[in-house]
Amino acid sequence: MTGRTVLISGSSSGIGLHLATHYLGLGWTVLGCARHDAPVAHDRYAHFHVDVTDADAVNDMFGAIRTRAGGLDAIVNNAGIASMNAIALTPPATARQVLETNVMGTFLLTHGGLRLLRRSTHGRIVNVTTIAVPARLAGEAMYAASKAAVETFTRIAARELGPFGITCNTVGPSPIRTRLTAAVPPAALQTLVDQQAVQRWAEPEDVANVVDFFLSERSSLVTGQVVYLGGYG
Repeated sequence: MTGRTVLISGSSSGIGLHLATHYLGLGWTVLGCARHDAPVAHDRYAHFHVDVTDADAVNDMFGAIRTRAGGLDAIVNNAGIASMNAIALTPPATARQVLETNVMGTFLLTHGGLRLLRRSTHGRIVNVTTIAVPARLAGEAMYAASKAAVETFTRIAARELGPFGITCNTVGPSPIRTRLTAAVPPAALQTLVDQQAVQRWAEPEDVANVVDFFLSERSSLVTGQVVYLGGYG
């Protein structure tokens, strides 16, 4: 898989940062985007300061990618935010921000990158969901709803983009210790872990393993799929 180019959103920390260093290690050119700096220094890494909810900023980024990289083989829509709160206690502004980041962010990066992906011989899109969708955990209504929307978006995108040789799939991590989960009560996350077939916390390497499979040139018939880690349910 060397010599290919991937755009990873949310690359400044957590899963996104791990994926960025992982694909650099595999010989890819990695383009990262986030609202913050990424602690990555590599001649095959370029970073864009972008809020994925800002359509103009996203369009400008893809213009820069066309100039700098010339092409794009894959997009990993990893950027996301969570809010752990009861519906009655969730401010409307917070609910809107979750939807904008998780759903519109995924849409904008997919929409903006299609022209470049269509030029690739193995175009790939991987979106990130969560086992909070099937778990229906109290207090995660807006977060789970936003990721359920991402899953539906993935399945429809797979149908629309299949004729162009572009696959679109989704990976759903089980609880993993990142900045995203730091604000979630540990007991709530442990409840999810205890309900899994494999009762351990996920590691970034577990996510990278599934993303590797989706991005493989040999996975051209794998599309529209949602893979939850841990065997939840």
